[in-house]
Amino acid sequence: MRVCLEGKKVILVPYTKEHVPKYHQWMQDPALLKATGSEPLTLEQEYEMQLSWTQDPNKRTFIVLNKEMVDGDFIQGHPHVEAMVGDVNIYMNDLDDSQMAEIEIMIAETKSHSHGKGLGKEATLMMMAFAIETLGIHMFQAKIGDWNQASLNLFRKLGFEETSYSAIFKEGVVHVEVGDDMEWEMPDSFPRSNLGSILTSKSARKLPEPNQAYYMSVTLELPVTKSKHEELLGLLGNMVTHM
Repeated sequence: MRVCLEGKKVILVPYTKEHVPKYHQWMQDPALLKATGSEPLTLEQEYEMQLSWTQDPNKRTFIVLNKEMVDGDFIQGHPHVEAMVGDVNIYMNDLDDSQMAEIEIMIAETKSHSHGKGLGKEATLMMMAFAIETLGIHMFQAKIGDWNQASLNLFRKLGFEETSYSAIFKEGVVHVEVGDDMEWEMPDSFPRSNLGSILTSKSARKLPEPNQAYYMSVTLELPVTKSKHEELLGLLGNMVTHM
């Protein structure tokens, strides 16, 4: 995948080996590891991961460049490491629906001109437009830790709606659909989460004791309706595609 997408604020470029050292530097941050559900890697492992991502037919990854940080003019094929601020990915791993894509966005750069500027929103919309145009995606899904209010707010503003919650342990996952007629029994030592009123009380499912690290994950989905399809394709007219 050599295509690059240029918007008003960001440029999406393929993830290449030249980007790996800075990406690896970002992923030393415990907060980013938690937000992305990642394990720390060595630099050598990061290079291996980059290669596997580029060769995976069910994954598309772009590095997000902040246009304000590009030195000189943007050059197709140049990595422009100086302008890296994050990445955006889609995964097409649903065995029952090859046209459903899980989408992730990470703005990792902590400099003030990279946060609160709408870079993540534009990068996400550009990736979605790219996915429906080139891959025929008709449903997007995002899985976000319930502590990550910035990401949850972003996807909610884009029209995504919560469909399920999961308590994720090292030894497995406890999952509940929104609207399921059940509740979770939690031991007194188990920290409460903000599941709120979506869990009712006719039946109960016991959670394991909290002796392993866990986190709560929220799944949100956005079907590509006709109006959403037209809206996203309209973005393509405002993007410059570099081949």
